[in-house]
Formats: sequence, C-alpha cells, structure tokens
Amino acid sequence: MTIRRILIANRGEIAVRIIRTCRAHGIESVLAASKADIGSVPARLADRTVCIGDARPLRSYLDVSVIVAAAKEAGADAIHPGYGFLSENAALARACAEAGIIFIGPTVKQIEDMGDKLSARSHAVAAGLPVLPGGPVASVVEAMALATEIGWPVLIKAVGGGGGRGMKLVREPAEMEAAVHLATAEAAAAFGDSRVYVERFVASGRHIEVQLLGDGETVLHLGDRDCSIQRRYQKLLEEAPAPNLPEASRQAMYAAAVALGRHLGYRGLGTVEFLFDRDREEFYFLEMNARIQVEHPVTEAITRTDLVAHQIAVAEGWPLRLRQSDIAFDGHAIECRINAEDWRHDFRPSPGRIAAAAFAAGPGIRVDTHIESDAAVPPFYDSLLAKLIVHGADRAQALERLRAALACCRIEGVATNAGLHALLAAHPDFVAGGVDTAWFPKFLAALPEAAHG
Repeated sequence: MTIRRILIANRGEIAVRIIRTCRAHGIESVLAASKADIGSVPARLADRTVCIGDARPLRSYLDVSVIVAAAKEAGADAIHPGYGFLSENAALARACAEAGIIFIGPTVKQIEDMGDKLSARSHAVAAGLPVLPGGPVASVVEAMALATEIGWPVLIKAVGGGGGRGMKLVREPAEMEAAVHLATAEAAAAFGDSRVYVERFVASGRHIEVQLLGDGETVLHLGDRDCSIQRRYQKLLEEAPAPNLPEASRQAMYAAAVALGRHLGYRGLGTVEFLFDRDREEFYFLEMNARIQVEHPVTEAITRTDLVAHQIAVAEGWPLRLRQSDIAFDGHAIECRINAEDWRHDFRPSPGRIAAAAFAAGPGIRVDTHIESDAAVPPFYDSLLAKLIVHGADRAQALERLRAALACCRIEGVATNAGLHALLAAHPDFVAGGVDTAWFPKFLAALPEAAHG
C-alpha cells in the first residue's frame, strides 16, 4: 500500500526529522501535538497539526486511544511513533492493525518479544548470541543466591524496560536487599512491571550497537555505533563506527545481530545492543530496541542513507532494495546530544524559553533540532534540544569539525550541556578513542571546581 499521509505521534527534533523525509517523498505529514506543543516548530513545519490533549504525556503522547483517534480523524494511512513515548508499545501497534492503519515499525509480536528483557534474552540465546550469566529472580534470597553463583558485582535490571530505570549495581551482599527493593519499586513505577533479573557486571565494558534493517525476510546490518559515553545509563554522545574496536569482534557482532534479526523475521529498523568486555575481548547481548534510535544520524552519515525513508518503504510492504554488498561505510560521524540542563549543578533540568539559538553550518555538519529564538522548552518532556552531528573522512577530521561546531553553538535563555561537550571533545582519553561506560563519571569527577561554576 502506498502511504500518502502519516500521523507523527511524537514531538521535538524527531518530529522535524520525520517531517523532512515525508516532504522529500511527497507524503503529507500530520503532527499529533499536545497543548504545550501547538505553537512548536514541528507544528509549524507539518502540513497539518491536530491537538491530542493535555501537556502531560499520559493524557496525550502516551494515550493509545487518543493517538489512534487522531489518525482516524486526520485520515492518516500510517502512524510513525518516532522514539520514546509509544514507539515500542505493542498496544499501539495492535490498535493500528485493528483500525486498518499502518504502524511504521516492527510487528506486534516482535515488539512484545524484544520489550520483555527476559524474552529478548531467550530469543538471543536461541539465535546463538552470547549473553551474560544471570537470570530472573523473585526475591532477595533468590537474587543473593544467583549473585553468589555468577560472581560479584552484579546488576539488577528491570524486565519491562530500560534507560537505567530499575537498574542497580550491587557490589557486595550487604547491598543486595536495599537494591532489590529499590529496583522493583522503580520498575513497577516506570513500566508497570516489578519483575527484575540479575546479570554479572562487567567493570570495563563498552556499549556497542548494531543497526539492523529488515523486511520480514531479508535482514541487513548498517554498521555499528559506540554509545559508551553515558551518565546514569543515559547516552550523551555517540559515534560510528566504534573506534579502536578489534575488527574480529566487530564482524562477529554484525553476524550476531543479523542472526537475531533473521531468527525473529524482523521487519523495519531495529538496534541490537551489545556489551563489549575490553579485558576479555568478548561481547554479550544486552537488548534490542525495536524502533529508530536517537543516534540514527551517525549511521545515516557513514552509510549515506535515509533510515526513515527505509522505515516507510518497509511499512508499505516493499522488499528491501538493498543487499548487504550495497552498503558501504564512508568516514566517521559523531553526535552530541544538546540538552536543556544545568550540568554544573547536577544536570538540573532547565525548562524555559529560548532567547536566542544559533548553530554551526558547513561541510560535514548537520543539526537536528526543533528550537529557535523564542521557542518554549516545556517542563513535561525529555530535555533534548538538538543533536549536533559531524561527519569527516576519518575520526580526526570528525573531531576537528565537532570542536569547531561546538564553539559556534549558542543557545540563550536556558542552561545547556554544550560546554560540557566541548570539554569532553578536547579530553585526551576521548580523542584517543575507545573509552568504556565507566569513563564519563570519572571525567566529570576530575573536572576542576571552576568548570562546575
């Protein structure tokens, strides 16, 4: 079926991103916007905008019935959920199918299988992927026994979701009881599912992910990304390809990710995330995100593809027009997430109104944003303001362009983390490439007091 009109069930920069592809392909875009976003840049850029309710996400962006009703009212052929909100919600995909609306994403079963972390782990094992020692636990006693069996320290993780919620590091037995209670409470509050599982903790691990694209039969990979720069399990900077990764490990991760995609008969975009143990030079399956990722632009830069366009084509029922041999990798790309937060004061959120906004422009520089002078930054949503993406012939050129672009970044009216990114981009460890997930907190702690204001 040819898609002529898409309801974009999201906001911010990803809404602008989807609108751009719709416009390029002659597809009408209809933005579903809360009352807080009616006057936003995406609302102005979309062909049409429909109000879906209150500023609070539970009464707008997270309400399946409201989203589907808006799509019906707009006469939309399809719904694109972007990332976050309902992007990995099987209930939305199911409601779309019942309403005769195309859901631009994987099948209901694939969302369910990958959304439950224990189910995802089981599918990974069935597909031959390595997983960390561990398993589900239903009590403190079970958690203690399993941790003793697989070795300390361990991570407690939520079955029903990710993003660091419901995740606790437990270094010794005395910490276990409190950690289990906190993790289960956080998991229940965030995902409506208090189940947790325990995994062995890797002290020196890198977060490497592989981009997949499938049409239900053929599955291809579009390379890897390094997402190891994280604070409290939230990504801040991503790059493609992962620097200083053993080539044999890289190729093995590609093969493993494709094997999982084929096992699932995967349809659409998906990202298989791995933990690479630097000490052992081994990797383990972490999870699969059944949606487009925030960091997808670095993959687009090195493959010169439009991933949103591929999502739409697959949703229309077209077989992939690419073969693995058609996908070539060109240079290096880095993305910085510019957030409305005061990093000098424990990353305190900084909602408000943009007094002025200016970004760099030039060869190898891309900015995905939904802000401009006088734009509102509501307090109800994620703090992401813009993604600064640079591309170079190699990592050295990409870093040079990154530093120059950050120097030109000017956002007034709210606090941002742009200055922190500038310090990060100049640090010798980052410049050398290949830091692990434990590095960024140490980098923060080592900053001189003056840098924190």
